[in-house]
Amino acid sequence: MNQQPLDTLKGIGEKTGKLFGKLGIGTVDELLEYYPRAYDAYEEPVSVGELKPDTVMAVSGVLFKSAEVKRYSHIQVITTMIRDITGSLTLTWYNMPYLHATLKAGMRAVFRGRVVKKNGRLTMEQPEIFLGDAYGEVIHSMQPIYGQTKGLPNKTIVRAVKQALSVRQMVRDYMPLDLRIRHELAEYNFAIEHIHFPTDRTELLFARKRLVFDEFFLFLMAVRRLKDRRVDRESHFRMTPSDEVISLVKKLPYALTGAQNKVLTEVFRDMTGGKVMNRLIQGDVGSGKTIIAVLALLEAAYNGYQGALMVPTEVLARQHYESMLSLFEENGIDKQVVLVTGSMTAKEKRTAYEKIASHEADIIVGTHALIQEKVVYDKLALVITDEQHRFGVSQREMLGGKGDEPHVLVMSATPIPRTLAIIIYGDLDISIIDELPANRLPIKNCVVDTSYRNTAYSFIKGEVAAGRQAYVICPMVEASEMIEAENVLDYAKKLQSALPGIPVEYLHGKMKAKEKNAIMERFAAGEIKVLVSTTVVEVGVNVPNATVMMIENAERFGLAQLHQLRGRVGRGKHQSYCILVDGSGQDGTRERLTILSKSNDGFFIASEDLKLRGPGDIFGLRQSGDLEFKLADIFTDANILKTVSEEVNRLLDEDPELSSEDHAELGKKLNLYLEKSYDKLNL
Repeated sequence: MNQQPLDTLKGIGEKTGKLFGKLGIGTVDELLEYYPRAYDAYEEPVSVGELKPDTVMAVSGVLFKSAEVKRYSHIQVITTMIRDITGSLTLTWYNMPYLHATLKAGMRAVFRGRVVKKNGRLTMEQPEIFLGDAYGEVIHSMQPIYGQTKGLPNKTIVRAVKQALSVRQMVRDYMPLDLRIRHELAEYNFAIEHIHFPTDRTELLFARKRLVFDEFFLFLMAVRRLKDRRVDRESHFRMTPSDEVISLVKKLPYALTGAQNKVLTEVFRDMTGGKVMNRLIQGDVGSGKTIIAVLALLEAAYNGYQGALMVPTEVLARQHYESMLSLFEENGIDKQVVLVTGSMTAKEKRTAYEKIASHEADIIVGTHALIQEKVVYDKLALVITDEQHRFGVSQREMLGGKGDEPHVLVMSATPIPRTLAIIIYGDLDISIIDELPANRLPIKNCVVDTSYRNTAYSFIKGEVAAGRQAYVICPMVEASEMIEAENVLDYAKKLQSALPGIPVEYLHGKMKAKEKNAIMERFAAGEIKVLVSTTVVEVGVNVPNATVMMIENAERFGLAQLHQLRGRVGRGKHQSYCILVDGSGQDGTRERLTILSKSNDGFFIASEDLKLRGPGDIFGLRQSGDLEFKLADIFTDANILKTVSEEVNRLLDEDPELSSEDHAELGKKLNLYLEKSYDKLNL
């Protein structure tokens, strides 16, 4: 592949290069793997009478008056009108004064833009202008829309991708030819080109199928490699049940549910059975996975060993650490817990490392800082990763490699149907906690349209006045020239105006880790009352005081992800609410979202999501934004996932080392894939 720096492309200097860097793009190869998030289809122009509000359409006509320029504070508004036999349409542009000289009465053109209804009349806002045959050149084409960042418009990314495609070296296809023929997969170079610039929907689906197949294929090859290494290995850490852990279970201020007891039994059976445990605990948000983890860590500690719990965010690590300290103190447990995070000072880290190496620390809690080379354990017998979908296969392997084949326990709140979980977590045994604690109040849900916003803001104001907090989720970080959806930066300003006197802040994935941690800590402490965020809060902190989850453009998320977001509330003793705002105005969307109103069961919702989404339904934003996939989606692409699983097993049964001539290129590609996964950890 092409690892040449991005600035070797024309027009990409230092400033533009830094903007691409914000999107994680530093090489030509990375640019080509930065796939479009949606496509803009250029359809035939229609007459004025056929235009529909809230859609992007093209209209052909003659201007019947020259452009007028009006000023409103800092904005210049250019307006003109076109007319045909079916009606007239106002055209509006903002801050584009140079158009005044271009737009003259009698001019014929095609105008394409978003149609809105204002004061009972249709207006087309900020339309593109196509003169002569210009529209004919793009008609019926599908133009890519990329995720953007401020200062880097879609046009700049499109231009860079076109150039990258023209200078790239063709790569030899690593997928065996017989497999490509059997599953009608596009050749790799064709797929990379046509995922960016398909001529039609059929070509797009053909290119996408190949790239999705590849993503699943490499991921499952890595999973299978782990599984083959782990099958029935003898454990170096034999344990016996400890009386202290049994006593703590009896002293807890609540009784474990039947499902928790069943899973705890499975975990302890693995830890005492003489073989290395590799188990996944799947449990809905709030089902009580954490106490299982704590009890397992204590079991290891009372057997004279160390245990580690790795979580995806520093704030969550600190919360787990502090709740363990108070639980142990209340119950007279003399085991020491140590925290390790990236933002600790060098001195704090050194002290923590010394305690771990000397076995003064029995239980270690932290972020992926736990798998840095400097951390040396003494008899590390149990490794637990929380929110597995934020950690890839390589992290799973690396943390397990820190000890002498410790027991591995993985916890996930992502509700994936069991049939798919068995494939995705093929190296693990699966336990499911499928009931919530009895004291949990079910979340009250409603699906509304955008006209409900002011009512929702009043409701949030009331909850804050009662001492509660709220989340508001937007699908985008900042405004995009191509995608109509609410964005965090503008929405936060809007809410600050709508909720005067209430502390409103925003959070998104492009912020530095230090900033994100500071915001989440202030929210957890109750200083911030309303947090406007992207889905980055999907795995965040436990804020029992948050009672409202309002999700804008809910139609842009999969049901499973909406359920995951909803799980951020309903964690305390107060009644919680989830408000799903449907920005599409379409009946089918409302029907889909209503499934969430009917059930709070994540596994039911995940299976419904699977039924509703078809393989052609790929437009809009990602549905299951987890694991290591850029394009593939375990719900939308469930059938491909199942096929790939069969092919990976067949191929590795035939040629486990990928040593035959037919599989040599695939072997190289797999090694590159694993290297890249490790590089992401900056180790």
